[in-house]
Amino acid sequence: MIRLERTSVMNLENAIRGARNPLNSWDRIDSAYDDEGNYILGENDRSLGNRLAKAGSDHRKFIRQIFISVDITAPLYWWKEFDTYKVGTVANSTSTMHRIHSKPFALEDFSCDQMTEGTLAFMEQVVEQLEKVRLKYLETKEKKDWYDMIQLLPSSYNQMRTVTMNYENAANIYYARRNHKLQEWHVFCDWIEKLPYANDFIIVKD
Repeated sequence: MIRLERTSVMNLENAIRGARNPLNSWDRIDSAYDDEGNYILGENDRSLGNRLAKAGSDHRKFIRQIFISVDITAPLYWWKEFDTYKVGTVANSTSTMHRIHSKPFALEDFSCDQMTEGTLAFMEQVVEQLEKVRLKYLETKEKKDWYDMIQLLPSSYNQMRTVTMNYENAANIYYARRNHKLQEWHVFCDWIEKLPYANDFIIVKD
């Protein structure tokens, strides 16, 4: 399971202006804001950006200045793979260490959507045990009970992080993960495909 919410794409205007700096071609800028405050690319700017994107990473530096912010809720096993892309990304997460005991454990706190019936039944027992340990920790405040929670916690536990990255990060992730066996990566790549001007700057086709 993965959920992507509250997506914002920022700094498109400045990125496009910067793309024109090498040739001092600012007079050809034909993009503008619409009535809702969205920056809409004109044909000149869109064509330039697409050509630079096709020319490779050395030429498409401007997409590193197009920023994305998104809230991602995903299991710990997916976050472990996402952390491969720490360069150029920032994430603030909900705290497992400090807040794991703050609410009752429930099956919906975990990614169980691909589990077989027998494994799901066992998972329900794990969640039940976690809740018993949580209640015990709230009563005793003993570190050994806290460790029981942390070390028993399955990697299917869902964590939410607010992530900031750029279009270059998105392009690298898309081509590295679009055929991955984890379904979460397919959902993530589908989300990338829907970003503004993704087909021009991220998923570039000849």
